Amino acid sequence: MNDYKLIAELLFPNIEKTDEILKRYPSRDLNNGEQVTRFAPSPTGFMHIGNFFQAFISYNIARQSDGVFYLRLEDTDSKREVKEAKEIIYQILEKFNVFPTEYQTLEGKDIGKYGPYVQSQRVNIYNAFAKKLVEEGKAFPCFCKKTEGKEDVLKLRENKFIEDNEKEYDPCRNLSYQEVKEHLDKGEKFAIRLKTKNDGSQRVKFYDLIKGEIEAKANSKDFILLKNDGIPPYAFAHAIDDTLMGTTIVVRGEEYISSTPMHIELFEALGFKPTSYCHNPLIWKIDENGKKRKISKRKDPEADMRFYFSEGYPKESILEYLLNLINSGFEIWRKNNPTLSWEEYKFGIKDITTVAPVFDIVKLNDIAKNIVVQISGEKLFDNWVKWAKEYDGELAEELVINKEKFVKLCKMERDDTAKPRKDIYNYKMLKEYFSYAFKKPKVVVEEKDIFKDFITNYKNSFIMPNSNQEWFDHIKDIAGQNGFAIDNKLYKQNPEAYKGNIAKACEFARIALTGQKSGPSLYYIIDALGESEVRERLESASKI
Repeated sequence: MNDYKLIAELLFPNIEKTDEILKRYPSRDLNNGEQVTRFAPSPTGFMHIGNFFQAFISYNIARQSDGVFYLRLEDTDSKREVKEAKEIIYQILEKFNVFPTEYQTLEGKDIGKYGPYVQSQRVNIYNAFAKKLVEEGKAFPCFCKKTEGKEDVLKLRENKFIEDNEKEYDPCRNLSYQEVKEHLDKGEKFAIRLKTKNDGSQRVKFYDLIKGEIEAKANSKDFILLKNDGIPPYAFAHAIDDTLMGTTIVVRGEEYISSTPMHIELFEALGFKPTSYCHNPLIWKIDENGKKRKISKRKDPEADMRFYFSEGYPKESILEYLLNLINSGFEIWRKNNPTLSWEEYKFGIKDITTVAPVFDIVKLNDIAKNIVVQISGEKLFDNWVKWAKEYDGELAEELVINKEKFVKLCKMERDDTAKPRKDIYNYKMLKEYFSYAFKKPKVVVEEKDIFKDFITNYKNSFIMPNSNQEWFDHIKDIAGQNGFAIDNKLYKQNPEAYKGNIAKACEFARIALTGQKSGPSLYYIIDALGESEVRERLESASKI
């Protein structure tokens, strides 16, 4: 037995053989063209829009190929782990209906044959493959106190490393069996590093499914495979897991392009075929100073996927907006197919944008308006109540108590017209949008005397209308009787002869009832408020 095998046995005694592990993870039985993708978030906080962007791309690649989309939690960074983050991940995926076919439930049950689907439960697997690499002389134990080669080992590295910026060989890479044993006998912890075969002069080529062939400098660092607590960083864990779980395409941010040469060397050392990578561009934003920057967890509330639910955006609007960011062709498709589900839209990996998309809340709102406008009044009310029950309990209670009134408001200029109003884009805004329905409005006008005279006469002759035309004919009569022009041509010819035109009279009535100068037809508002409430508001407005 050579030193490598002796060292490996010293480091990892009584551990499962990799051959046995490989038997537990047979190749997936895939039909031609079927893809296996994954979403592998770290539970370290809220779900960032960039992470969900990748999940959504992965989900669609699998869905469109009748393949598999699975969830793997990469929870190996215990210091940064946030207790409720796992629940947030599941909640977001579930709410958007972008849920995996294989995953581990919150109760700890694996759904699928390639688990555990949580990395902290796979440590024995990583240790087994680390042992194999040590046995083959491709990896070695490192006893430096700072395993990333900083601070207290800088001097050590300075003295022992070859003076070459292209290389970063570790001072522990050639320890003998006896030296390793002496370190272990002292109770010293160790990390495992890859023993790179490169010296900094090599180049490597790899193919990115979006960007095509990329050439870069090959890795020349003895990078970490296992930290000194036995837990792997991303590079080692993902190479093993993506291989064992049969992943065919890995969607990840383009910030990983620079580390791909390192990952390629690792796959080769393990004897695995490298996974196909799809490096998507990151999402950017134009800030208040007009400068372009990456969308930020600290600065931008819209970076948190929960923001869209707390604001009450229909989930379809977020998915369609992301499809716009993924591929600009979606906007043309949507224009030509206004009633089809977004799921009918097909795009290939080559259709994914190579240019960093810029987040635009105005564009999102426009997309949301087009979705909300197709919702019936009854359904709009139901959605509003559902949202309010989660985010505004008092509002939800009032909506339920006064259901008839609010259903009528939700229906106005929506269910009975070929061109419904497009001014609602989320459920949160409805409270302000229908603010006049919750309390008597504050009446503010400039022509107070004219306003009071007209509203007094309107109040005294008010009758509850049965149609929009009946309401308009009545207010037109009142306006004419009170010195307002009911013929716009006559008004334009001699405006000084009138108190205003019919539009001004309608505006006065609207202000008296809603406190607003514009909005949907007053007939619908009057019908929703009811005769008693309308008379009460006209009485109050006539006394300002």
